[in-house]
Amino acid sequence: MNVLSLFDGMSCGQIALDELNIDVKNYYASEINKYAIKVTQHNYPNTKQIGDIKKLTKEKLDKLPKIDLIIGGSPCKDLSIAMKNRKGLRGPKSSLFFEYIRILEYINPKYFLLENVGRIRQSDKDVITHFLGVEPIKINSKLVAPALRGRLYWTNIEVDGKPKKVENNLSANLDKGYTDRKKSRAILASDSRPLRTPVKMFHRYYNTGFTTLIFKNKQHYLDCVEHYDTNYSDKSAREIECNSDIYDGVRYLNQRELERMQTVPEGYTDILTRNQAAKVLGNGWTVGVIKHIVKRISKKKIVAEKKTLNISKI
Repeated sequence: MNVLSLFDGMSCGQIALDELNIDVKNYYASEINKYAIKVTQHNYPNTKQIGDIKKLTKEKLDKLPKIDLIIGGSPCKDLSIAMKNRKGLRGPKSSLFFEYIRILEYINPKYFLLENVGRIRQSDKDVITHFLGVEPIKINSKLVAPALRGRLYWTNIEVDGKPKKVENNLSANLDKGYTDRKKSRAILASDSRPLRTPVKMFHRYYNTGFTTLIFKNKQHYLDCVEHYDTNYSDKSAREIECNSDIYDGVRYLNQRELERMQTVPEGYTDILTRNQAAKVLGNGWTVGVIKHIVKRISKKKIVAEKKTLNISKI
């Protein structure tokens, strides 16, 4: 089959197809992030990079062979609840969803898959559902991975419900150390910009729930909690100044552990630094979830006919 991946990132979709032994003749990737492209070409050198989705004209698309599957995760920046002033599908990033629709309409493949964040405004969700003609499936990666990641998936591939839950906890995926959490917080691109001061790292982790920290052992974690509760529980990050070494030794997930959170093959991002890898992994897919969704492609089952889309009415 021939595959076109829009917003390809580091090719997590290609990993899933590869691990399922689905025969891909040509894999075309539309991506602009240099680090994501670097990882993809290092692992899948036969990938055909075709550039910015906005520059994929009809003339360029006509040069492709018949595409059987279009996949993609359009930008979520304007859709995510993490953004204070969400502009939704009219925002400069998330409006690229309509580029996906433009190309999907023109190519009209047998199969399609679109992913986006789970906590999306109902109005934006309804728009996406209207144009794709199928209801989304909500899957949290915690079912198959050691990290949380609630996402919506729109597809005309027949999917066997949600993945069967497997025991895959955070603690079992650490090279060393202790965690008080069963699952890591969702890996995000912001993990590529970590705080450096141990006490402020702990403040963000313990007081806000963001990021994932690993401790030397359980007692180290309890000591940090006790010290923080005694001295800083009523202070903001800017007010915290600490001369104590009690927080020394707290750490973020390392590169190998970050890969495990997304069920990406170990060593897949070795060509990048830890922070570069954190960014592309944060923008990527949980491979185990994508495998569950696309595994039936070889059985040629479709649950809905894709609607004819009139882009001029958007």
